[in-house]
Order: sequence, then C-alpha cells, then structure tokens
Amino acid sequence: MRSIYVLIPLLSCQVFSGCGQPNVAAPNNKTLNPATIESIAPDGNQFINPDGMTIKSRILLPEGFKRPTYKVEEFGKFLENLPLYPITQEVHYYNGKIKPRNNIYNSVVKLDIGKRDLHQCADAVMRLRADYLYQQKRYKDIKFNFLSDSKPRAYTNYAKGDYSYPTYWKYLEYVFAYANTASLHDELPSVKTTQEVKIGDTFIQKGSPIGHAIIVVDLAKDSTGKTIVLLAQSYMPAQEIQILNNWNNSTLSPWYDIDQDIIKTPEWTFYPRNLKTWE
Repeated sequence: MRSIYVLIPLLSCQVFSGCGQPNVAAPNNKTLNPATIESIAPDGNQFINPDGMTIKSRILLPEGFKRPTYKVEEFGKFLENLPLYPITQEVHYYNGKIKPRNNIYNSVVKLDIGKRDLHQCADAVMRLRADYLYQQKRYKDIKFNFLSDSKPRAYTNYAKGDYSYPTYWKYLEYVFAYANTASLHDELPSVKTTQEVKIGDTFIQKGSPIGHAIIVVDLAKDSTGKTIVLLAQSYMPAQEIQILNNWNNSTLSPWYDIDQDIIKTPEWTFYPRNLKTWE
C-alpha cells in the first residue's frame, strides 16, 4: 500500500496539474519559422544590456520608470539580483538538451536545476522563494503544502539540524515531487487587483487538468504610479528559469503591463484573478 500512496501524488504533480501546452504552437519543441517569429514576437533588445549579469543590471528601464529600493533582507533585493548566464546562453532541460529559443525568452537564470524531471513551473516559483529564505537563514519559514493532503512539509523537520546545501536540495526535490500548481494555487492568498502587484507575486492557474505558474522577478513604476513587471518561468519538461519576452508590445518588451484583462505570455495566458502573493 505504501508504494501506491507514493505513486499517486507524484503522477498528479507531473501530469495532471503540471505545466501545460504553449499558446503559440511549436509542436514537440520544433523551431518556429524565423519569419513567423519576427511577425509575432519582438526581440526586446531595446531594454537589454548584454553585459549585465543580474536581472537588475541586464534589463534596462523604459524612460520615466524607476525600480523601488529594497532592503538587503527583502525578497525584491534577492530577485532583482538573480545571477544570469551570458546573453547568448540557451535554456537547458534537466537532461542537458536545449530548449529552442523561439524568442520566448531573453535571458537564463544561472541556477542549477538538478538531473531529475522535477524543476518545472510551480517548482521554480517555490524554489526561488525557498532560496531567498535559505539565503536569509529563515529556515523555519521554508515550508510548502503537498497536493495529497494540503498540509505543509517544513524544511526544519526534513533537515533535522543539517542545513547544508545538499540536504536543502534534497528537500526541494522532495517538495517538487509532491507539490505543484494546484497545491501552490490553493496555498497562496490572492491579490485583489494587479495594481497591487509586488515583486515576487505569482500568476498561477491550477489547471483542469494542467496548469502553469510564472513569477514577477522585477518591477518598476513611473511618476503616475503605473507599474510594469518582468516575468520568469520554468516549464515542462524540467528546465532552467527564463526571463520572458513580451510578444504583445514590442516597444515595452521584455517588460509587461499587467493592468490588462488578459496577460498573455509566450507559452500561457493568465488573467488578473490568477495573481497570488506570498504575503
């Protein structure tokens, strides 16, 4: 009976409520025709500093916008300083294969994702939150609900005093296997309106049967209070975190104006009601 109990939640995570199919068809990860890409997806180069090696230093601001100033212990400080690979780096899957760029993303976050097909969409969101808390040594705050019973699994209970990185990563893969978009969606409180968005907030669809999750990794405002954001994701199969281009607005990409009825990213469509927060 134990083996059956373990198998069912794992299948639920990986199949029934994992990341789903893209908005723009690129069947089986085949490369889209370059002419087609040009017509539907801007490259966003106008706001890219190729020499920048963090989100904050690589993604430039549109005129009139400023980033908030974060304290060193805040989630925003952690996210805007996420390390990036060189600008030419492509996203790698967990097995070393390359995800065709297809102008979906402009930059790849420099974080190891392990060798198992676990670091998918909601997993990447949970991982960034956990990495931030781990960096701050807020070990007691690292916990995530499992799909099977909606109860949290705490890092401190798992680690039993061993807070080394190898043990921490084993805990994360444990979470990745048994939590997913559905459990994270139900765990996090909703944001009333996109005008209240904060860095670190997450768009999540729990899926029927599949869903997706992306995270706000940077944010800027102008003098009127208008907010724009950068969005990042992992996907299926497990892959490195990528900073998304904005196919809807070539003059703003890769920044997004999410004060819209529909928030359409290259591989998923979200709605204001899908916005969740950690706080």
